[in-house]
Amino acid sequence: MKLFMVSLGCAKNFVDSEAMQNRLTEAGWAITHDPAQADVIIVNTCSFIESATDESVDTILELAKFKEHGSCRNLIVAGCLPQRFGEDIAEAMPEVDTFLGTGAFDSIVQAAGIPEVRGAGGRGQCFFPDPNLSTFDFHKSYIETPAVYLKIAEGCNKHCTYCIIPKLRGRQRSRSPEDIVSEARSLVESGAKELTLVAQDTTNYGNDLHPTTTLGRLIERISDISGDIWIRFLYGHPESMDESLIRTVAARHNINSYFDLPIQHASDRILKQMGRNYSREDLCRLFDNIRSHVPDASLRTTVITGFPGETDKDFESLLRFARKVRFNHLGAFVYSDSEDLPSHTLSDHVPERVAKERYERLMSLQTKISLENNRKHLGKVLEVLVEENTEENLFTGRTSFQAPEVDGITYIHQTSREAKTSDVSGSLQIGRFASVRITDALEYDLIGEAA
Repeated sequence: MKLFMVSLGCAKNFVDSEAMQNRLTEAGWAITHDPAQADVIIVNTCSFIESATDESVDTILELAKFKEHGSCRNLIVAGCLPQRFGEDIAEAMPEVDTFLGTGAFDSIVQAAGIPEVRGAGGRGQCFFPDPNLSTFDFHKSYIETPAVYLKIAEGCNKHCTYCIIPKLRGRQRSRSPEDIVSEARSLVESGAKELTLVAQDTTNYGNDLHPTTTLGRLIERISDISGDIWIRFLYGHPESMDESLIRTVAARHNINSYFDLPIQHASDRILKQMGRNYSREDLCRLFDNIRSHVPDASLRTTVITGFPGETDKDFESLLRFARKVRFNHLGAFVYSDSEDLPSHTLSDHVPERVAKERYERLMSLQTKISLENNRKHLGKVLEVLVEENTEENLFTGRTSFQAPEVDGITYIHQTSREAKTSDVSGSLQIGRFASVRITDALEYDLIGEAA
């Protein structure tokens, strides 16, 4: 029996997809990269914002064609989309045979083995247990790339007014440090070179376990694992980014000096409307503190333009903050409204045209800042994790300040002379670290040559 899987959305979703795929292969299923050959097709969906919901629906409908023109006899839709819309989505999408909510991933083997079973009225079967009760095992038995995501917690205890995640994923449930360190050690022994820790609120890790269980102590233990590895964490929260964690990053050579801290805005008024419990001044102190302890820190953030009530003055405040901090990486979203969000009830919604114009202005500013930041690396020799050989004598990889998928990449040229120095690929080998001299800088990417 063959299965085909598509994972949409964030890295946390990707971990869920890997874990479901792992369970299925252990149960005897074979992976195919051709949906026409698959007996079961699984789409792990995202519905965080409207565009993500649209992408999920479009992907489902596209793959549903293989029920008529392929081998598929069980189309499974999992994750945030069915969790958010429940049985309404089952009514709206008769093409789908099985729906799994975010608390039902441990039912994937059972669901995959149910051929064309239908519920009442011909709807697809629905599995929607309370996500708070989920005890899904995220362990991987194999790795496909040198860079691996490691989920350390599920759910979120924050109540940001624009965010549906607590409803979809439940309250925060941290994995035990022993479990995480055991998986990290296994991944390194399997060849992983980069471990990226993810959760809905990564820096709040362990708060639900014990006061002494923290992200800082966890990454110290992972840092002690024998092996040449990088460690980083994504999806931090400014409120729980404390000095002890900053000092831990500064003290450990294999913990990347990389801080992903989505601030969402820099206007005190809008931050309060968003339910973010910090001020602009708090953010200034935080980033100053990071750079005082970690001078080479790479800062990433995410913001929203067009949040209800955002005035020109609020937006200008955000622009000034971006100019002041000069983030290495900044992602932005236009506010996405939905009736099931607390922010929907706020007054003075910003017209979409205005929100998009603000987005364009912000990203235009960030493009200039990113280029200026990248040009500072010209002539330097940087350590790069080599990931792909895209064409003859051209490789791609990432520096320690380029996170997988969300940031830019580094293009690495290898001369013919260098390529002949080894029977494999000269000084550049996929899955290994290499020294690269930076020769050119683009807005988001770097270009270099093997040093």
